[in-house]
Amino acid sequence: MKIALIGYGKMGKMIEEIARGRGHEIVSIIDIDNQQDFESEAFASADVAIEFTSPTAAYGNYLKAWAKGVKVVSGSTGWMKEHGDEVRQACQNGKTLFWASNFSIGVAIFSAVNRYLAKIMNQFPQYDVEMEETHHVHKLDHPSGTAITLAEEIVDSIDRKEAWAEDTTDPKLLRVDHIRRGEVPGIHTIRYDSDADLITITHDAHSRRGFALGAVLAAEYTKDHSGLLTISDMFKF
Repeated sequence: MKIALIGYGKMGKMIEEIARGRGHEIVSIIDIDNQQDFESEAFASADVAIEFTSPTAAYGNYLKAWAKGVKVVSGSTGWMKEHGDEVRQACQNGKTLFWASNFSIGVAIFSAVNRYLAKIMNQFPQYDVEMEETHHVHKLDHPSGTAITLAEEIVDSIDRKEAWAEDTTDPKLLRVDHIRRGEVPGIHTIRYDSDADLITITHDAHSRRGFALGAVLAAEYTKDHSGLLTISDMFKF
């Protein structure tokens, strides 16, 4: 498979290593200093572009890739509120985006556990629920895209929570706290607390390698699928 990389930081370099190790060809690498390469024949030859950049650049990168007929796999977060409707419409009109707030296989499993537990806990109003996420100091958006996804899963299942919010004491809102510390790849903790006991589930990433592998697996899946794709399409949890 021919892969283009959009964004060549730590994650991009790790994705390159894993993709080559799985026998794929990297035909184009685009970073901030060579944006003109979106117009190159090499980029247009890619089966899939894997995009890990910033909330402000992601949507524009999708448009540039789609203009060349290239499918996109993206782990960039923070663009959904402003451009979510446009992306959904584009994918209904023939474009392809595989988007995930987190490509880790472990996080996909954790998300499935989160959904299942939330459905159970909807029956037990004595438990209040809150979430905390910790990431490295370079992460600009907060809460993380993964935390937002997990929070929305909880709100969808627990009737006593109307929405999620940061810095809230409103019992109708799911509180989501964020911490930025060192080079932490990502920790997500969900707590159900009552007067009697505390139930906690946590996903603690040891490195970014799991995210990078998941992105390459997503590219392999996306090559043969179309539309707006998610991690649940690939893993069928």
